[in-house]
Amino acid sequence: MSPNINSIRNIAIIAHVDHGKTTLVDALLSQSGIFRENEAVPTCVMDSNDLERERGITILSKNTAVNYNDTRINIVDTPGHADFGGEVERVLGMVDGCLLIVDANEGPMPQTRFVLKKALEQGLRPIVFVNKIDRARVVPETAVDKVLDLFLELGADDDQCDFPYLFGSGLGGFAKSDMATESENMKPLFDAIVRHVPPPVGDKDKPLQLQVTTLDYSDFLGRIIIGRVHNGTITNGQNATLIKEDGTIKRGRISKLLGFQGLKRIEIDKAYAGDLVALAGFDHVNIGETIACPDEPKALPLIKVDEPTLQMTFVVNDSPFCGKEGKFVTSRQLRDRLNKELLTNVALRVEETDSPDRFAVSGRGELHLGILIETMRREGYEFQVSQPQVIFRTINETACEPVETLVMDVPEESVGACIEKLGIRKAEMQNMETGKDGRTQLEFIVPSRGLIGFRGEFVRATRGEGILSHSFFEYRPKMGEFDPRRNGVLISFEEGTATFYALKNAEDRGQFFISPGTKVYKGMIIGENNRQQDLEINICKTKQLTNMRSSGAEELDTLQSPIEITLERALEYIGPDEMLEVTPESIRLRKLPVKKTSKR
Repeated sequence: MSPNINSIRNIAIIAHVDHGKTTLVDALLSQSGIFRENEAVPTCVMDSNDLERERGITILSKNTAVNYNDTRINIVDTPGHADFGGEVERVLGMVDGCLLIVDANEGPMPQTRFVLKKALEQGLRPIVFVNKIDRARVVPETAVDKVLDLFLELGADDDQCDFPYLFGSGLGGFAKSDMATESENMKPLFDAIVRHVPPPVGDKDKPLQLQVTTLDYSDFLGRIIIGRVHNGTITNGQNATLIKEDGTIKRGRISKLLGFQGLKRIEIDKAYAGDLVALAGFDHVNIGETIACPDEPKALPLIKVDEPTLQMTFVVNDSPFCGKEGKFVTSRQLRDRLNKELLTNVALRVEETDSPDRFAVSGRGELHLGILIETMRREGYEFQVSQPQVIFRTINETACEPVETLVMDVPEESVGACIEKLGIRKAEMQNMETGKDGRTQLEFIVPSRGLIGFRGEFVRATRGEGILSHSFFEYRPKMGEFDPRRNGVLISFEEGTATFYALKNAEDRGQFFISPGTKVYKGMIIGENNRQQDLEINICKTKQLTNMRSSGAEELDTLQSPIEITLERALEYIGPDEMLEVTPESIRLRKLPVKKTSKR
């Protein structure tokens, strides 16, 4: 690590989900010379989490560093989805500039607004990179105009509005200052970062101050703290103090000091003001706390993040199939796992309830909580969750609810159906633009509770051809009640194994979520009714055997394909009197309690 603070640049990469942040980092890394000539360079190297690779999104912020000429550039790749805004907010405090990536075709999107707003509030002056210009039918200059409009709308100052911008392609590995120029590499972007991102502010001769912005864990080192050295010098093996949120001070020793080089963490002896480092030596640490000099401990301002807007109840699994598929099933194991998540997931809240088997878990949105649920089931946990509920607040003695900005890109023939469905959910249209390609972009302000269960309807209304994205906007006075009128469900009448004969006989009742051979229990939801009310049916019934040959015996009967119930679809689908049973092997919906309904 260099003691010269002027040779350091700390930059965050921010963008709407799927606008190419991680791919652009791939290009910067591959052209910085950190890989050997014969070394295989993986794609999306910063998305190390299995879920990130599967979904093609960034969930956790990542750090890397490259050297360009005599400058060390520390890069932080941040999530683009608003549900992971807690990650975005805290890492912006580590950097002195940001690179805003915008798709040349789509332009600014809801999460672009969200991450840019956070950057502007931090006083950062973004560099704008218009990505994917090598695609057909793009007008990159129009994207720049739209970005400027967004800057003005978000109240950017004159200096921020006079932003530098470049065009290029992360996948193609090139950047250029204007469309008329030819370029084959990322050199123009490297030069822009060195020129426009200011060096860190700090003094290596002052007492040590390092703010905890990210937490990790190693089986060998224990808790790993990641943060920026704001002032002073930090040395491997030195004594230090941890200043807690409540002001109390704990003494300890830096047992290991690590720096970032490419994709690796390397052991270092010393780091100075402006450097981003990882260290071990303190176990009980929270985000936002300060590692300081033992002689003159002084805390940095705590990091503030937006509060959660959605809450779910996590419950110990008590279904007839409990304990058959999971490794961790008790309330103590569930509590310990949720508390462990709190150590690293800054936007999450976990509260005890009046029952030892139930926990109120609050997060930023369905995706934020859905990722936690999916991670836990892959780790072997078995539990149940309730329908997501929005968190209401009282502001100036008025009941208020979260509302979101919703942007949809849909085929022209689907516009009417989408507007009608959102009208029922109290949405207010803000803008509508029809493009030359027969598609229409719609923008709405909609209550967060109006989006619960909407994605499935949206897919059906647009025949799977629509694109939908949304982000938190603000709290507004409650907009009144509404009923999205979901159809009733089909419920298993008894425990057993679903048979082809029973499913075929009940096929006219609705669409099933299961196939023959699926084990079911009384109260388990097995499909959606064609009508508004719930219906209990016996789908374990077998055909009675006789020695009479059926006239249709030679015909081959087939069943309609069942609806695939993924975790995301199930979270959107379940109603207020239903629960979702989650195990490492299965996703099941059930009624709680089982109500008396009409029987077949």
